[in-house]
Parts: sequence; C-alpha cells; structure tokens
Amino acid sequence: MAREKFQTLTEQMFYTLLCLKEECYGMDILDRVPQMTDQRVRIGSGTLYTLLEQFLEAEMIRETKVEGRRRSYILTEKGKQMLDRECVRLEAQLRDYRLTFGKE
Repeated sequence: MAREKFQTLTEQMFYTLLCLKEECYGMDILDRVPQMTDQRVRIGSGTLYTLLEQFLEAEMIRETKVEGRRRSYILTEKGKQMLDRECVRLEAQLRDYRLTFGKE
C-alpha cells in the first residue's frame, strides 16, 4: 500500500514550509534554510522547486507574486496545520526516546 503524500515531512519539506511563514522567493528559501539550521540542512534548487510545485498542488502554500521567473510564496492555513502535525509527531518521537533511555 502506498504511503499517503505528506503524511510526514522530510527536513527539506519542513524547513521549506517553515520559511514560508513569511512571504519569500525560492532563492530566499535556499539562503534561509542553511542559516536556520546552522548549515546542517541544505536544499538543492531542483528539490526546492519540485517541493514548491507539490505544496502548491496540495494547497499548503500559495503564490503571492510573479515577477518574470521570480515567484514568491506564503504558507496557507493548510500548510500551517501540516507543520503543527509534524511538530507533534517529532515531539512524540523525542518523548519516546527519552523514556526509552531514561533521559528527562
């Protein structure tokens, strides 16, 4: 059985959506993600633009401006809800880890 799309988010997906809390262009996202993650996460431009198209189709983001080839995007309520669900999932994983290894 195929996994439902966006059931969970990869780091690249998560940080792309997180960047779009504020309106920005794709190139802004490419710059912001490494800054947000202390260079731990990077997104290739091909990956980013594929994700942006998928997020648009899923109505998790919306396009706000088009200036030639430059497009800007912002998070929708549906995208915010996905980020919220992912945070709950990640917190549950961290809780399970701490319980398993006896860490508070």
